[in-house]
Amino acid sequence: MTVRKNQANLSATEKRRFVDALLELKRSGRYDTFVTTHNGFIMGDTDSGDRVGHRSPSFLPWHRRFLIEFEQALQSVDSSVALPYWDWTADRTTASSLWAADFMGGTGRARDGQVLDGPFAHSAGNWPLNVRVDGRTYLRRSLGSGGRQLPTRAETDSVLAMATYDMPPWNSSSDGFRNHLEGWRGVNLHNRIHIWVGGQMATGASPNDPVFWLHHAFVDKLWADWQARHPDARYLPAAGTPNVVDLHDTMRPWNDVTPADLLDHTPHYTFDSAA
Repeated sequence: MTVRKNQANLSATEKRRFVDALLELKRSGRYDTFVTTHNGFIMGDTDSGDRVGHRSPSFLPWHRRFLIEFEQALQSVDSSVALPYWDWTADRTTASSLWAADFMGGTGRARDGQVLDGPFAHSAGNWPLNVRVDGRTYLRRSLGSGGRQLPTRAETDSVLAMATYDMPPWNSSSDGFRNHLEGWRGVNLHNRIHIWVGGQMATGASPNDPVFWLHHAFVDKLWADWQARHPDARYLPAAGTPNVVDLHDTMRPWNDVTPADLLDHTPHYTFDSAA
């Protein structure tokens, strides 16, 4: 069984094997297909039209399936690898081991955001950006730019306390757990992290930054935590809702999976017990 661990608890060997698998997926071209998929959906999902991956109830199951497929791709390279998660309520600074040169590398330089250290630095030659929002081919970050702060545990708990999964109008103006976690309302959780990291993470091509996967693995864990806190709560909407994915509707780009199929993560992986 795949066990997703807090990245702060990974051994040096686990970090190296995870990074090596990322680099191999990049070298083979398989990594960029995930960037292309994500960029296409984030650009196409709108509040007033068809929406699947973002601004909608299926934000969480869509990304759960997306992460499962990516994790399986990593495991096709190295079967020992699992997606770690970044608990940004605890590892809240640029001094976190997450940003060390043996793992994700650090922030970008002031003049152009280019990441200069770590395995994904442009100078290392292993991480060219092929799916781009502009002409720049190097990974960019601006960690904590503008004095932004990552969400606190108290802010995160306030979202986990919400008992209703989602509600009309089922978009970025909705109330409920999903939209507050996604970050369009309230204390802003998921979206705030993308902006805090900056660079590619603040664009539709955010998977260009490998920290995307660790961030979304934690968002996924928060969904599982919410389900455990509210065992009687259900995915909504159930049926007959225009422009969004109901409980038993299939989710593009897949034709074999519905939100109902993804409510239980445990057939695919578990999380460690670390907070």
